[in-house]
Amino acid sequence: MTEHDYTLAWGLYAVAALGCLLVGFKLTGWMWRWLREPLRVIIAVLLFAPTIVDPVKESFAPAIAITALDVAFKVGNNAWRAASDLAMYGMLAFALYIVFVLIRWPLEKRARERRAQREAAAQRQKQDDDQAMVETPVVANRQDRYRDEPPAAPVRRAGPGQGRVEPRL
Repeated sequence: MTEHDYTLAWGLYAVAALGCLLVGFKLTGWMWRWLREPLRVIIAVLLFAPTIVDPVKESFAPAIAITALDVAFKVGNNAWRAASDLAMYGMLAFALYIVFVLIRWPLEKRARERRAQREAAAQRQKQDDDQAMVETPVVANRQDRYRDEPPAAPVRRAGPGQGRVEPRL
């Protein structure tokens, strides 16, 4: 396999893996967020974790594919190396996910508090508006229900200086 073929194969695999990741996102979209996000991390690790196949040529392949092929066909001794690479990348991905969650948690807490304050203020404003409407009822006119009446046309005076201007031919 030449370098060009190797790069082309990885490019095709990357496109296929992105498609599988999109399908995984669609399949987990209905779940509770604290279950959905770790499952998406697991799917991404399984799809994108590489493992070394040939140390001499520094050739890499997807770890899940190497593990599946070595176990299914009982050839090669790369299954344990691929499984350990999957575990290592999984731990790194979950460590980054936990950092992300720890950063997001206080931000969401503050956002919930601000949202509750806005809703309480809107509720108080609605109560004040309702109370004001009870004290001074508004009578609706059916004619101005949807639009305002057009303004009155200006009054034209008839006279020698106020006539029409006509062009000369």
